[in-house]
Amino acid sequence: MAKDNHKGAHSPLSEFETVIASKTAIWRQFEWGEMRVGYETYLEDFDDAPLLKGLPDNLCPCPHWGYLLAGRMTVRYPDHDEVVKAGEVYYMASGHTIFVEAGTVLIEFSPREEFRKLTEIAEENLAGTNSEGV
Repeated sequence: MAKDNHKGAHSPLSEFETVIASKTAIWRQFEWGEMRVGYETYLEDFDDAPLLKGLPDNLCPCPHWGYLLAGRMTVRYPDHDEVVKAGEVYYMASGHTIFVEAGTVLIEFSPREEFRKLTEIAEENLAGTNSEGV
């Protein structure tokens, strides 16, 4: 019988790296294998559309899976919107933008490399806006 090389992963939130801490949001993340795990808190309303300029069709190309602990998020696709509320599990297909209401807290899982490429463009766009951050 072959040896099972799969290993689980767990971490307290205190070990997550804080990658954004602004007046709008606090994003903490951890990378497990090929996944990016995010714990995101939104202090103000947040629309990511301006940060996606330059990506294909100006939409997020990265899929995401998650759970809303609190608040509300609207996922916008070219042909429809989906509203995710506290207590709901979600899947976002690639080709979306989001609007997150203040007070929203979520846990999200994304493919690590796709998320990294997304954040490179978003950071360039953010730097170009001369704002204080997300």
